[in-house]
Amino acid sequence: MRKITFLKFSADFINKILNPLGYNATFFQNTTDSNYEKITPIANYAPWKNDIKFNEIYGKIINYSFVDKYRLYELWQLVGETTKIPGALIEIGVWRGGSGALIRKKADLCGISDKLYLCDTFEGIVKTDLEKDPYFKNGSLNNTSEKIVNDLINKKLKLKNVEILKGIFPDETKQFVKDDKFRFCHIDVDVYNSARDIVDWIWKRMSKGGIIVYDDYGFEGCIGITKFVNEERKKSDRIVIHNLNGHAVVIKIV
Repeated sequence: MRKITFLKFSADFINKILNPLGYNATFFQNTTDSNYEKITPIANYAPWKNDIKFNEIYGKIINYSFVDKYRLYELWQLVGETTKIPGALIEIGVWRGGSGALIRKKADLCGISDKLYLCDTFEGIVKTDLEKDPYFKNGSLNNTSEKIVNDLINKKLKLKNVEILKGIFPDETKQFVKDDKFRFCHIDVDVYNSARDIVDWIWKRMSKGGIIVYDDYGFEGCIGITKFVNEERKKSDRIVIHNLNGHAVVIKIV
């Protein structure tokens, strides 16, 4: 896919227009932070090109997700890696439901019958911190609704065993989660405090071998997520993997 560079906040929206045309907007911020530079991996193995099932669902959800094809395919693959691990699946930070639908579809294809929880305020980002998350404010990315996600999941794609929870997670909606074990968790909340509170709740409920995927790790506009994940590296009960595509993948080992 050809790439064009834009500022962080315009890139998310511009991708909705550019992706179907074969372009992908990357993020750029003016900075003096020496930890950031433009990254262009040179490997070219692209299994998504001939993955018929992936491309079928991708074509249906492309306008319902900010997540690019490469990160979506990683979610697709990682869900498949959890078939031998017990527990439900959960996504926090759903936006319009695209990545959640993809997770459910892959789980179905793999014979995973456990429930998928999709959790979002549907009113934008919450718990921003000026110091940790200087590029965000509460209410950002609020151009969605519970109805949009419900229509995608239940009407357009007719996916089963999905529960949509509206409200701040875990603060307002944890009581509606009936499962006490999880095999897979996708965190796409953009900011430090929200990610911290989610992990504080879910870590003890993650099965051994369970996977947490953090979106936006390494994007300069989401430095709070990068800071939080880097702090997770200090803990001995997990392995933290930095994927250059913008994901951090954490595996519970104890």
